[in-house]
Amino acid sequence: MSSGLKRVLRRRRRLSPGESTESLARRLNPRRSALPERVRDSTRSGPLDLEARWAPLSAAPEDRAALCGPDAAARADTYRRSIENYIGEVRIPLGVAGPLRVNGLAARADYYVPLATHEAALVASFSRGMHAISAAGGCAAWVMNHGVTRAPAFVFSTTGQAGRFVAWLSGRTAALKKAARTTTRHGTLIDARVNVEGNHVYVIFEYETGDAAGQNMVTLATEAVCRWIISNTPVAPRTWYVEANMSGDKKASAQSYLTVRGRKATAEVAIRSALCVKWLGVAPDALAEFWRVSAVGGAMCGTIGLHGHIANGLAALFIACGQDAACVAEASVGVTRMEVTSAGDLYAAVTLPGLIVGTVGGGTDLPTPRACLRILGLHGADKAHAFAELCAGVVLAGELSLSAAICAHHFTRAHARLARGQRKAARES
Repeated sequence: MSSGLKRVLRRRRRLSPGESTESLARRLNPRRSALPERVRDSTRSGPLDLEARWAPLSAAPEDRAALCGPDAAARADTYRRSIENYIGEVRIPLGVAGPLRVNGLAARADYYVPLATHEAALVASFSRGMHAISAAGGCAAWVMNHGVTRAPAFVFSTTGQAGRFVAWLSGRTAALKKAARTTTRHGTLIDARVNVEGNHVYVIFEYETGDAAGQNMVTLATEAVCRWIISNTPVAPRTWYVEANMSGDKKASAQSYLTVRGRKATAEVAIRSALCVKWLGVAPDALAEFWRVSAVGGAMCGTIGLHGHIANGLAALFIACGQDAACVAEASVGVTRMEVTSAGDLYAAVTLPGLIVGTVGGGTDLPTPRACLRILGLHGADKAHAFAELCAGVVLAGELSLSAAICAHHFTRAHARLARGQRKAARES
């Protein structure tokens, strides 16, 4: 978090040459002038509501038309359960990569994968990795574990009270599960773990959430469980919180490796040396050596996980398929591994222990995510494990292609050619 003193001074001089430090500091003081009209929170999205929200915005007519043209205004009611204070839509380019052959326990097909991104070269790179995997017969993939956590905390006056509370709670598993069932037909409380820190008790509740990602589901269930606890415990806490930041929700944490966050999936592929050179442009030993070098680099900079760019593919897939994009923060905690087999071929694998994904509920029922999931054949019930296996296969493809591009010294060239070529075309049009 530190900054070099010389760099701080350079930035201060660039900010306003000649202005005194005291004058600059005054800019940071609170301003007491009247605020402009506040946004009034609402899910209503009729024409008058849209007009009222756009009125105070400093927006040129062409900007409003881009965000809230006739089609976006007509679809406003579609999003009532997804967003408040609706003013329009942001459109992101959608590409397709593949086919990706997945030989999973739940996902067993050749998939054309929709990816939503504005990063040039990403779709092409992932498609190349998918071609290599498919040419090798596909990747094996399976979901090893499933559990979504919520971690409330109970605050007591003394650690003795905390201990008595834990002793009482340990014999109430059946009652806790019953309380959780009052809020959901699809979620099940499967485990509870306790951590005591002084007079604080953190209880990590773990749920199975069916085919939903389950974040809202487990929050509602945990609220019900906590209220049952407060109504029945002989040792009343001073206060309690439904989430105390120990679940790993929407942040990278080591906890994913110790248990599970969402669905834990792994994918692997063995690619013969000749196919590796044909599709990826490098030999297996070059990829394995690069993996060793990058593993050391990741360790030295303190990354949580060991991989090249898991977040890239997951973000594009999540946005296309209606997943919670913020969950990429935890879903991208994973491990990539590449080795040379005794036969001289490439073995590559990825493991993703924190895939918060679903195929029902949330954004999956909005028009465009539903369409993307249908392209995959993975919309609706009994498809979430297959989608998680697909996520692992997509990430594996991206890791292979990125590593190969760096090994072959094509990484910079590909980005420059595709991105700058697009900008040139835009200038000429």
